[in-house]
Amino acid sequence: MTVVSGIQPTGKPHLGNYLGAIRNYVKLQNEAHDSGGRCFIFLADLHAISMPHDPAELHASTLEMVATLVACGLDPAKAVLFNQAQVPAHSELQWLLMGTARMGWLNRMTQWKDKAGKNREGQSVALFGYPVLQAADVLLYQANYVPVGEDQKQHLELARDIAQKFNNDFASEDAPVFTLPDPYIPKAAARIMSLRDGSRKMSKSEPSDMSRINLTDDADEMAQKIKKAKTDPEPLPSEIAGLAERPEALNLVTIFAALDETTPEAVLAEHGGKGFGHFKPVLAEKLLEILGPIRESFVELRQDREVLDAILARGAAQAREASRPTLNAAYNALGLVRG
Repeated sequence: MTVVSGIQPTGKPHLGNYLGAIRNYVKLQNEAHDSGGRCFIFLADLHAISMPHDPAELHASTLEMVATLVACGLDPAKAVLFNQAQVPAHSELQWLLMGTARMGWLNRMTQWKDKAGKNREGQSVALFGYPVLQAADVLLYQANYVPVGEDQKQHLELARDIAQKFNNDFASEDAPVFTLPDPYIPKAAARIMSLRDGSRKMSKSEPSDMSRINLTDDADEMAQKIKKAKTDPEPLPSEIAGLAERPEALNLVTIFAALDETTPEAVLAEHGGKGFGHFKPVLAEKLLEILGPIRESFVELRQDREVLDAILARGAAQAREASRPTLNAAYNALGLVRG
């Protein structure tokens, strides 16, 4: 079992990142480690430069993300934790795969259309080609599984298409260069929405900080954000069907259920019939119970630059070693001579 996943180091990590991805990283690292497999988690700093960015801010946020991941339970002794920039094989393999990827495939990528908007001509080449880097990220380690959300399924399908075409064009059926990765979609992964708009995902890029619970928020900030979260005047129903047309209420119930590792139905069975004057303080208390220790650990780790640098250096050395066989096989398959 080889699992690979990456996370953007830009912006403050928030509750949606934790419940939708980071907590599952911890579960996956344990599953992979216990089964004798490997789990590679990387900070996608090379992806970050496809968009306008501040270099100093990117550097600082990369270190903060390492602190966040470790505070959330990612164990460098069980998982390979590193940043792309320290492993040149990622960008090398991206270039090797550029000859296999097709313009039409990249043109159809939904996220390219969304991020480029109407000004496609003004976007960086990196933004257009970053799905090929994503393919390289996972193919480099012969990943069997890649944790993906609904918005990333298309990118994994592209990685499979690139791998299949490369294998067909440059390798034999008995000795393919790349493993075709399968999606890993955790059943319990919660889709956490904005506290200001229940129809939009909680996001780092949302202008209002009140729309999200940051993992760095203190107890008072968490309580205030939950208190001011958008709701409606009706009490909670006793059954999930009663939330069908109430996205903000559903979001708060979903958050509580995810934190408590239970179901929305179980939450409603306990709190149905009660108003948000009762439910919001209970939710704030649950948030502090789960996120409080994470924040304390994060604050301590964030101050220790030496430890953070050491974690990344060790992970990068492991990743460089693990990536070498696949990169060499790709070079050889293409007929490229290396000294």
